[in-house]
Amino acid sequence: MSDIDVLVLGAGAAGLFCAGVAARRGLRVMVLDHSPDPGEKIRISGGGRCNFTNVDAGLPERYQSSDRGFARHALRAYPPAEFIALVRAHRIAFHEKHRGQLFCDGPATQIVAMLRAQADAGGVRWRLGCTAGTIETLADDPVGARFRVETAAGAVRCASLVVATGGLSIPKIGATDIGHRIARRFGHRVVEPRPALVPLTFAPEQWAPWSGLAGVSQAVGIRCPAAPDSPAFLEDLLFTHRGLSGPAVLQASTFWRPGEPLEIDLAPDTEGMDLLGWLRGNREHTRGQLATVLAQRLPKRVVAQWLNDLARSHPRFTPQARLAELGNRDLQALADALRRWTLAPTGSEGWRKAEVTVGGVATAELDPRSLQSRRQPGLHFIGEVVDVTGWLGGYNFQWAWASGHGAGRAASGLRG
Repeated sequence: MSDIDVLVLGAGAAGLFCAGVAARRGLRVMVLDHSPDPGEKIRISGGGRCNFTNVDAGLPERYQSSDRGFARHALRAYPPAEFIALVRAHRIAFHEKHRGQLFCDGPATQIVAMLRAQADAGGVRWRLGCTAGTIETLADDPVGARFRVETAAGAVRCASLVVATGGLSIPKIGATDIGHRIARRFGHRVVEPRPALVPLTFAPEQWAPWSGLAGVSQAVGIRCPAAPDSPAFLEDLLFTHRGLSGPAVLQASTFWRPGEPLEIDLAPDTEGMDLLGWLRGNREHTRGQLATVLAQRLPKRVVAQWLNDLARSHPRFTPQARLAELGNRDLQALADALRRWTLAPTGSEGWRKAEVTVGGVATAELDPRSLQSRRQPGLHFIGEVVDVTGWLGGYNFQWAWASGHGAGRAASGLRG
């Protein structure tokens, strides 16, 4: 039997960071994980370079949750600048790649090593490659232990139990639903988990005409019109053999549900170039075919397939149509069609390709600052297991750091 102050279940980003924070407060901390290698999701993230945060990751509106304001308390207490300062203090070189995304110059294992060093400096004990079993609550324990957790290496008693077991994404590195089961065991509601930041797919017969575009990418605007809280993202879209991917679709997938449409702007206004005005200007100065003109702004192969598809409902918009022969109403209809290409995916690539989980432990019964259960004192839920999902680009790692910091600062120890 081991008596400790804080037991952290899960050696991912949130769990490792929380352990270090709690240990540096002088608490006796143990980290338990069924994997022998901590930080596996960190190691494989960002193409092996780890997009460890985003300069804008402190903005609560960039996180999806049943309670959109829940994340702001933890993010305010531990903003991106704090983690960036820690990375600098450990002399880890990094760079800003795109839209505020910060990546390591070297391998992502540097971040794992930094987190382990922080934990080791506080004397954290490790039980890696060790599974957790039954969790019991203790009443009137003389030293203030609230939980007894059976493990493959023997029982552990602790005052604070931090569940940092992650979500269901990337099962090949050991993702399970143990965190959701623990939450239900203590009476918490779990918002239905769904794959997020994941490519979307279509029925084979529906996608057959488009599958030949696999590998083609372009900048688009995208949103989920059926989701009232869906932002409009301006990102790159990638055609695949089975559907759509790329940052644009990954972003939208967090808000999308099966059967709902996507609305894609194939020619978003950039650099002040209004689409309708651009079409009218070209009509005055060229007698080129419609496909040739549109290929100035869109990939040629996308233009050909999109016009062939559009011509079924708008016979005047064939690839061979002359732009000079289209009237103002035609140009308006063409611009509207380009701006609102609507199609409905039938599914996603699922947990295998999902980067994170949307849904999880409902926030209504968690304290937003400490991430402690309102039902069970000493029980905390942090990171991906909670119903908070960030945008693509370092936001979910920032939620891991911020929620781990909140629980690490609030966790209590045994008496005496």
